[in-house]
Amino acid sequence: MMRRTALITIARGRHRHLRRQIQGVARTTRPPDLHIVVAMSDPEIRTVAGDHPATIVIDLPARTETLPLARARNVGARRAIEAGAELLVFLDVDCIPGTELVEHYRRAAETHAGQSLLFCGPVTYLRPDQTSDDLTAYTNPHPARPAPVPGHVVVDDQMTLFWSLSFALTADHWQAIGGFHEEYRGYGGEDTDFAMLAADRGFAIAWVGGADAYHQHHPVSDPPVEHVDDILRNGEMFRRRWGHWPMGGWLRDFEAAGLIVHDEQRDLWRRTVIE
Repeated sequence: MMRRTALITIARGRHRHLRRQIQGVARTTRPPDLHIVVAMSDPEIRTVAGDHPATIVIDLPARTETLPLARARNVGARRAIEAGAELLVFLDVDCIPGTELVEHYRRAAETHAGQSLLFCGPVTYLRPDQTSDDLTAYTNPHPARPAPVPGHVVVDDQMTLFWSLSFALTADHWQAIGGFHEEYRGYGGEDTDFAMLAADRGFAIAWVGGADAYHQHHPVSDPPVEHVDDILRNGEMFRRRWGHWPMGGWLRDFEAAGLIVHDEQRDLWRRTVIE
């Protein structure tokens, strides 16, 4: 039986979203023993979490504007394991946990003990007007990922479907995978790399029905043109490590917008040169 669970979030900014996440954690049917928030060069996060003694804030200086997302997750996991956590639940700062998220992750890990699995729960993207504390009425999981009915777990070997918005694994399995590759900086690629590392070690994905999370609305661009440099840098690192480019849809969209070009001979994407 899993005796100690940690929920890990990394953040800079998004204070309103983090506050609602912390409130959501308090409403869960089986709250985590620890809620660790890794603050990337954001001292105000201590104020946001100040009224919640169960929330532990770790300050992680970010040397540049390019956020160390991979390193921040590793730092959070290390602190959780040092505190005795046996199950690690990672939740994006924009996500509010459903009331049974932790309970379903714990149950899935206990039921599938001994199997090499990354547990992933369904994520519903909220509209701007969907702000009620009772989120269950809004449940409408993203169609690009499996969403089993509550209480059911579906094991899948399509590791490229892994995303870091909401996932869980045992501390032993985290250490077997080795965490996120810290040379990734900024947006994109590091979660797919983590899934590839897991696949290399014989892991599969287990989609956990009932472990619902609710992604709070915020403005986005599609494709994410403000992150094009991060995506090119991280995508090239991924290619060096795994032999192919990730995030192909975004790369093609950037190309169509005239932002990047593809050198087919060398299989490299580069920024368009502006005269």
